[in-house]
Amino acid sequence: TRGPGIEPRIGLCAQRGACLRVSLPLSFPDLHRRIDSVRLTPPLEDVRFHFGFNSKYLSKVLSYWRNDFDWKKQVEILNRYPHFKTKIEGLDIHFIHVKPPQPPSGCTPKPLLMVHGWPGSFYEFYKIIPLLTDPRKHGLSDEHVFEVICPCIPGYGFSEASSKKGLNSVATARIFYKLMLRLGFQEFYIQGGDWGSLICTNMAQMVPSHVKGLHLNMAFVLNPGTLTFLLGRHFPRLFGYTQRDVELLSPFKEKVFYSLMRESGYMHIQCTKPDTVGCALNDSPVGLAAYILEKFSTWTNPEFRDLEDGGLERKFSLDELLTNVMLYWTTGSITSSQRFYKENLGQGFRAHKHDRMKVHVPTGFAAFPCELIHVPEKWVRFKYPKLISYSYMARGGHFAAFEEPELLAQDIRKFVGLLEQR
Repeated sequence: TRGPGIEPRIGLCAQRGACLRVSLPLSFPDLHRRIDSVRLTPPLEDVRFHFGFNSKYLSKVLSYWRNDFDWKKQVEILNRYPHFKTKIEGLDIHFIHVKPPQPPSGCTPKPLLMVHGWPGSFYEFYKIIPLLTDPRKHGLSDEHVFEVICPCIPGYGFSEASSKKGLNSVATARIFYKLMLRLGFQEFYIQGGDWGSLICTNMAQMVPSHVKGLHLNMAFVLNPGTLTFLLGRHFPRLFGYTQRDVELLSPFKEKVFYSLMRESGYMHIQCTKPDTVGCALNDSPVGLAAYILEKFSTWTNPEFRDLEDGGLERKFSLDELLTNVMLYWTTGSITSSQRFYKENLGQGFRAHKHDRMKVHVPTGFAAFPCELIHVPEKWVRFKYPKLISYSYMARGGHFAAFEEPELLAQDIRKFVGLLEQR
């Protein structure tokens, strides 16, 4: 494994991968030395987060990381759920597999694969997992109880990176499908946002008879709907839109074009030359933290760029945010994670056959209001004609499971309930 990796623990599980335990160094003299020797550039006056991560607030984050962050405690939290590794297509694939502690009598837990994106990790799902595997304990009915599997995308965290070109979303979908078969599941539900959305979509395209239902909180949808929205924003119902769609997409230039320009600079770099910026980020923990945490600011709510602290601690704790950063730092996986952009988007939009394929699997969609771009139901249905559930979520942004686990869990349960009634 890369870096400190993970080691076997008691209870090896034949055919289900080896039961593992996160085993990382608990002291980091090299990390602390690098933080201590940081060189920060003072921010311009009154820029808040409009120029990127504000170095004044970054100093506070670094002080906490250097002096108060309890990594030992966070490792214990990471080990709250069982970890496994199994080799698929020559790569060691890491995943957590959480079963219901006490499933109701006569209830067969529903297998649910949940896939993260960038710059997230399997850790994003730690708060939603108990709501799905032990709902009664958290005030929910036990009508729907899930068995949750959260893998690391190859090249992220504890999953081995490919040494050859070609590891894209389709290859990842194939690997995760094989993982579910290896775990003994012939039919299962899948859920994802960010890259997880595309990977799950590809899996539904690839093996629709094995996917009982697909739930997404982000959609890679490119269709002619943009023109119909511009024509129909004054009379939305005539063109298949709702008033809420108009609110979330207006003014169109600001909410779509300017927003994309502001937030997609990183993507152009990672789609073209990921290894170059990777050299800097893999060598500097401060640069890595600023690069990653900036996304947890503006992708959670674009208005947070108007705040001196980027609003980071309004939805997340520094412990949560730094644990995610540490999963990139301790494994040295930032460069390989960024290569996923080159593999998927380096040839341009709609360059792959799957971009033009519809998905004929029952689908549910949760539209969080602060997602990077709002996707109306009409646009989602264009790609996913078997859409049976579309929800306007009350609040939340890009990192839905991490930020609003209760809302996302409720929508997943709602979707499965509607599907099973059909």
